[in-house]
Amino acid sequence: MIARSVVHSPRVLFLDEPTTGLDPSARVALWELVHGMRSQGMCIVLTTHYMDEAERLSDDLLVMARGRSVAQGSPRQVLGHLVGEHVLVIPADEPELPRIRAWLERETGDKPASVLGQLSAAVAAPLLGRFTAEFPAATFSVRPPNLDDLFLLLSVEPEPEGVQ
Repeated sequence: MIARSVVHSPRVLFLDEPTTGLDPSARVALWELVHGMRSQGMCIVLTTHYMDEAERLSDDLLVMARGRSVAQGSPRQVLGHLVGEHVLVIPADEPELPRIRAWLERETGDKPASVLGQLSAAVAAPLLGRFTAEFPAATFSVRPPNLDDLFLLLSVEPEPEGVQ
């Protein structure tokens, strides 16, 4: 289908979820094809639910949440603006996990994301310093933010009034 779409050398190509259902090697091959067409000057408008794909293939990223545009720019600009400098990751088996969760909620004003019991929270360097002072024996890692963090941040629904 992509070959048919580009045989006439269009200036703009629209791809709607082009890697859905592809195995990993076919997915990477399609990424290479898209990258090659971009480097030859073709404008590609691509929709995807795969955050790693959006991060790898985007020059300009438009993030939508609940039907509205919430950010636009390069993936790094969008992440820096909406997520922050660092992501603190606390494993599910950390003994201090409940206390860490409460501390992060209090310090950041947001609930940390939880995936399979593992917590992740966007933090700036000063907060990271305070965290290590508060929890010197805790097991944790720090990594740069990615678009999955952004998606989790944007997909959290506020709790209804009066629900705890």
